[in-house]
Amino acid sequence: MRHFLLLVALGASCACSKSEPEVNARNASVAEVAEQVSGATSEPGFIKPGKWLSSVTMEDFSAPSMPAQVREQMRGMMAQHQAYESCLTPEQAKRPKEDFFAGKSNSCRYEHFTMGGGKIDAQMKCEHEGMQQVMNMSGAYSPETYKMTMETRTEGGPESVSGMSMRMRVDAKRVGECEAKQG
Repeated sequence: MRHFLLLVALGASCACSKSEPEVNARNASVAEVAEQVSGATSEPGFIKPGKWLSSVTMEDFSAPSMPAQVREQMRGMMAQHQAYESCLTPEQAKRPKEDFFAGKSNSCRYEHFTMGGGKIDAQMKCEHEGMQQVMNMSGAYSPETYKMTMETRTEGGPESVSGMSMRMRVDAKRVGECEAKQG
């Protein structure tokens, strides 16, 4: 989850510069999308390096096949507000690593990934041990802020997780310079 939030922090906290970056990918691997975003965002000013504060809010959670007690425990854990602080170095801002875009999983592909004009829209599908997870992401970005909504649903796999879905919102902003020990 934390790696995915870094995806959002780097992939979505983009900005208009002299030449507005644009990425339109279809049926692409995580590596292919990372490469396209890297190529489109390598100019200075696209994303502002520094200390970023990301806030995650779970807006909806459903797991119809999960035992009621477990489902309620999960809702309680997910209802807690989560905040993450991270440092984005100038090097990371110029050329993000592939694992910023959903980890190092070879089991995921983007059905589509569109970024430009201050907006981002993507759908990623991951398959693992007979289970498919579909994640839809949409949001808006600038050099120092972003807002993203992510919806995930799971099909197949163990009965307890089949049909599980969740919706979360991520709000992030640049809050200053990185501290020496963060970089």
